[in-house]
Amino acid sequence: MQGASADLSPSDLGSLLEAQRTAFHAEGIVTARVRADRLERAIDLLVTHQAEICAAIAGDFGQRPATMTRFMDVLPAVLALKRARSHVPRWMRTRRQHVGLPAGAPGARAEIMLQPLGVVGVISPWNFPLTLTFGPLAGILAAGNRCLIKPSELTPQTSSLLHQLIGKYFDARELSVVTGGVEVAEAFSRLPFDHLLFTGSAVVGRRVMAAAAANLVPVTLELGGKCPVLIGRSADLARAVDRIMLGKLANAGQMCIAPDYVCVPREMQGGFVQLARTWVARMYPGLPANPDYTSLVSTRHAARVQGLLSDALAKGARVITLAQQGGEEVEQPCIMPPALVLDATDDMLIMRQEIFGPLLPVRPYERIEEPVRDINARPSPLALYYFGSDRAEMRYVLAHTSSGGVTVNDIATHFLADELPFGGVGASGMGAYHGEHGFRRFSHARPVFRQTRLDVAGLVGLRPPYGARAQRILKLLIRR
Repeated sequence: MQGASADLSPSDLGSLLEAQRTAFHAEGIVTARVRADRLERAIDLLVTHQAEICAAIAGDFGQRPATMTRFMDVLPAVLALKRARSHVPRWMRTRRQHVGLPAGAPGARAEIMLQPLGVVGVISPWNFPLTLTFGPLAGILAAGNRCLIKPSELTPQTSSLLHQLIGKYFDARELSVVTGGVEVAEAFSRLPFDHLLFTGSAVVGRRVMAAAAANLVPVTLELGGKCPVLIGRSADLARAVDRIMLGKLANAGQMCIAPDYVCVPREMQGGFVQLARTWVARMYPGLPANPDYTSLVSTRHAARVQGLLSDALAKGARVITLAQQGGEEVEQPCIMPPALVLDATDDMLIMRQEIFGPLLPVRPYERIEEPVRDINARPSPLALYYFGSDRAEMRYVLAHTSSGGVTVNDIATHFLADELPFGGVGASGMGAYHGEHGFRRFSHARPVFRQTRLDVAGLVGLRPPYGARAQRILKLLIRR
């Protein structure tokens, strides 16, 4: 059964899932060598076909620099796969477990076997179509699973290329790609997988979770939210602006952990604005025609982000466009120049919805308690960022807020640290993966207890009729 599968009917999807499940059960133990081989093939695919991958993604976006794709899509995926390949023999090792009374009688033994779940479904997004597909695959394949992937219909060239390349490197019973539109995605989410991973918006995530619930399929949801940045008075403002703008404008803000709004001490707001202007002029001269800048993925998405800006303007916000005046005109309607939004209020859509674009509200505060209250009034974000050297203030922010992850004095680097779990909390998602955490997410920790030949039940008086022995044992065991 060579090759991956393109657009399929719901019944064909079910047949493909069943073929993978049958192959999984027939295989039995998935050895470390087999797992490493699958990881190696995935690495080879990405390393060998970088140029085609970059061209496909640029074609889907309209404009996306190949260097950024290699840095932010290909590289993290390759590093995750290589780390899993190196560590899978240790990760999959059965662990001895001490067991105490009353189960752990002399001679009894217990262990925990980490077994693959079976067939895992992955619904991957359009914004980083490589790293948010192959990053999870590192844990899925390391854990010994088979996998079906449904990439986004918003990046059809990339999805088609993934379908072609994975079909070249993998048997469809190991790993397969299903392409298609919303109808295919909905049918895919209703399949009885052993686990389902979805990365995308909270709106779609709710539908995916509801569909999976019909078959009691456990889910990992990587969503998003309005990721805040808190700049403390102790921060190096120039360094903070450099890192915030770099994180915000990578992929033109189309990143689930991109800074969504900045909270800055009131007396530092003017300095933030000026530094941001200088930064954009230096890093992206000639905007919007600069080839290092990324366009928004579609006219529909561009219209949505423009609608957020128009709503803010209509309700009294001040907008500071960061593109240079007199820059070259471009025909690409999806290229939106970056802008700061000042005086943004909570009734504006830009402060109620995840932006997912190159707009950055900047909100002043007097005391650190104000932005902390503002963060807590919103659903928990996927990421939170703090800039400053005041350790007491940093501890206060961490103790009084909730988020999927945190980076201090930088943007998004907790995502790149494969040793750390990555995931959301509350409205920003559930479950975490990356590194060994991903291996465990896609494994079942199966306990195995080997009882001694001693008559343990008799020794503790467990068999009726219950008598004095049982009472003595219970009195011994049930105490403070």
